[in-house]
Amino acid sequence: MKGRIIFAAMFFLASLSVFAGNGGPKNNDDDASIGLNVGNKAPEIIEQGVDGKELKLSSLKGQLVLIDFWASWCGPCRRENPNVVQAYEKYKDKKFKNGNGFTVFSVSLDKSKEAWEKAIADDNLSWKFHVSDLKWWQSKYAMIYGVRSIPSNFLIDGDGVIIARNLRGPLLEQALNNLLK
Repeated sequence: MKGRIIFAAMFFLASLSVFAGNGGPKNNDDDASIGLNVGNKAPEIIEQGVDGKELKLSSLKGQLVLIDFWASWCGPCRRENPNVVQAYEKYKDKKFKNGNGFTVFSVSLDKSKEAWEKAIADDNLSWKFHVSDLKWWQSKYAMIYGVRSIPSNFLIDGDGVIIARNLRGPLLEQALNNLLK
């Protein structure tokens, strides 16, 4: 019995940390400091996309964005991709409490551009924002975001503020559903 109570308390606290910042006053660009915790403004990402053109995370201001760290060689990432695709397809055109639409900004830890492109096609990752410096674990943005294992993700609101981290499986869809207008 005591174990169940502890588990329930831990689950409740974890749920609060996932959805922290959704109630009460909203942070605007000037209020949130840059960092990696819920409530911080997500660090900027400026990197080359598959076509060699520069893509910026900040260009997605106004939308909910899942910053998704993954790689073509990562089995758990590839198994998680269908969940991300399903959430993207379901929520991409929805209106949220602090954002219009939902998209994914994928940051790949690949070394091979060919493998990266093939995985994007094979897994039907249809969003436009795919970046990589092709430096594997030495990826600049994996280091900036403190990513030590993949898959790893950060959900940011329309102001670029982190509102949840590491939402996998049904947790991503639950979080997005809770944020709908």
